[in-house]
This record gives sequence, structure tokens and C-alpha cells, in this order.
Amino acid sequence: MKDLKIPQHIAIVMDGNGRWAGKRHLPRIMGHRKGKETARQVTSACSELGVKFLTLFAFSRENWKRPKLEVNFLMKLLEHAIDSELEYLKREEIRVMTIGSSEGLSERLIRKIRRTTELTKDHKRINLVVALNYGGRQEIINSIRRLASGKSPEDIQQTIDALTPEVFDGYLDTAGIPDPDLVIRTSGEMRLSNFLLWQSSYSEWVVSPKFWPDFTREDLIDAVAEYSERNRRYGGLR
Repeated sequence: MKDLKIPQHIAIVMDGNGRWAGKRHLPRIMGHRKGKETARQVTSACSELGVKFLTLFAFSRENWKRPKLEVNFLMKLLEHAIDSELEYLKREEIRVMTIGSSEGLSERLIRKIRRTTELTKDHKRINLVVALNYGGRQEIINSIRRLASGKSPEDIQQTIDALTPEVFDGYLDTAGIPDPDLVIRTSGEMRLSNFLLWQSSYSEWVVSPKFWPDFTREDLIDAVAEYSERNRRYGGLR
């Protein structure tokens, strides 16, 4: 492990909870419950490896289309995770951040999220970024709205004329967070799923055939080892 090139930022599409449960003839919600345990294990493993930012795709804007019973369970699971994991977050010096929209979330959940981000804001071991009610396309639209907000047409034009990718970064939900070096997707699916579209333009991708609840610390290390072998050229030559 000492020879691994450790990514500064790993982002994960945690896919396959429902199919994991289905293969075991269990309700889909059992897959989500097991997936929560995996999220904690992977967070700890990233912290041990020295990863500074870990982004987990917890709930997409499109996930509202799922059955109401499943959505309600996921919201309750998030609330429970915030309450039950707080001492762990404090003990392990994990800072919690969120990206995405609060639209549609309950006031109770919003309060819990705000309290957790406030209580962990000074933690420095690893930044756990939870993508909640998040969609990459909507994030870009919202960023453009923030860019134009409160400006006159002349000021908007001046802002556009001076706009660079680096400047636009500051209007994204992830402002201040480095782009992911490595994106991992579980369950073998080859899709972006509207996840960090702007930020992952030069990320290395590793797709695991395992469903998320079966993903282990060793699988994470294997993904980092594969990343270590990549030659990141950013469109140039080496």
C-alpha cells in the first residue's frame, strides 16, 4: 500500500442496493440499510489511506421517482444515520459537507444536516461530502443563476466576458472542493447518472462489478491501485 498514489478526492456512485436485496429475496430497503454500513466502512478506509475528500452520491434528484415507501425509508435512514453516526464523526475527525438542493427535504432533516455540518466544520482528517437531492445538470443551471443574480445586464455581460472555468468553479455547489481524481461506480453499470458532470471531466473512472453493499475496503484499495497505474494526461502528452 505504501506505493499507492492516493487520490486527494474520491467520489463514489453507490449503486446496486436494490439489486443486492433482490438477489437475496429481501425488500429493497434492506439493501439500503446494508449500504449504509458499507458507506461507513469505506469512509473509514479512505480516512486511513489519507484521502482528503470523499463524495458519496446518496440521493439524486431523479430518485424522487421511486416508490413513495422507498423514498420515505431513505429519508428516515438519512435522519437515523445523522443521529447515530455523530459520535463516530467527532471521534474520527470527519467533516461533513453536503451538495445538492434542500427542495423537497423535510425541515427536520434539513435541521439535522445543518447541525451536523456546524458541529463538524473544524474537523480536518477527511471531508465527507454527501450529494443529497443532487443532479449535475441542475447544479450547472443553478450556478448560472447565481452568477447572474442581482446583476444588471451590463454587469452580466462583463462577467460572461471574463468567465473562465476556474471562475465558474466558484459558483458550483462544490466551490472550494477539488475536482475528484477518481470516481468509482459499483454494480457494473457504465453510466454517469448525472453525477458531478462538470467536476469529473478529467476524473479517472473505475467500475466495480460488485453491488454497493458487497463493496469492501479491499475493493477500495484495488480501485486506488488501478488509479495509481493510470497516466493522467489532461488532453496533453507525457
